[in-house]
Amino acid sequence: MAPNDKNLDNPLPGQFNSTQLNVVTTLDVANTVASKSIDGRAFLMDNSPHSKGKGTPQLQTICKQGQVLNWLIYCLDMDQRADKTWPPMARIVNIVFLDEGGEEVLGTQVCSDLKIYGGPDEIRSPYTPSYYYWAGMVRPDVTPGIYKYRLVYELDADGGGMKHYFQLSEASLRVLPYDFVPQHPHKD
Repeated sequence: MAPNDKNLDNPLPGQFNSTQLNVVTTLDVANTVASKSIDGRAFLMDNSPHSKGKGTPQLQTICKQGQVLNWLIYCLDMDQRADKTWPPMARIVNIVFLDEGGEEVLGTQVCSDLKIYGGPDEIRSPYTPSYYYWAGMVRPDVTPGIYKYRLVYELDADGGGMKHYFQLSEASLRVLPYDFVPQHPHKD
C-alpha cells in the first residue's frame, strides 16, 4: 500500500500536496523608479485556476493547506541595451503576512520555510537563468481562510546608485482545506 496522510503518523497532514503555485509580479522597473511610485506599474498573476484579481495588485491566490507557493518577479525591460549596459533589476526582499486589518504581522503562522531560494552564479548571463525567488509552504495546520500579505521590492537605480524600495499590500491567499475537492460547475 502506498503511503499517504491517512496511514502515516504525520503531525502535518496535507504536506503532500504536490502542485506548486507560482505567484509572479510583472513590474515596470524604469517607470517605477522614475515616478517614485509602484501604483499602476506592478501586476500579479498566478497559475491557480480559481484565483481572483489576476493582472492586478489585488490578486487573491486560491491554495490549499500544505501547498508550496513560489513568488517570482518579472521585470518588463530585461534585455541588454545596445550600449552593453543592463537595465535596473528588481527583487522581492520580504513577504509579510498580515492580520485582517492589514496591520499586525502574523509571522510564520501562515507559511513555513518562507525564504529566498536559488540564485545564479552569474546574473544576466545568456547561459544562466535567474532562479532568485521566494518560496514557502502553506502550513498544513493553518486555519482555512483569507490571509493578506505585503510584498516588499528592492529596485536598482539606473547606472547604480541608491536602491529604491516599494511595497504592495493588497494581495492575499485564500487557503482551502487540504482535502477540498472543487465541484465541476456542470455536474448535477
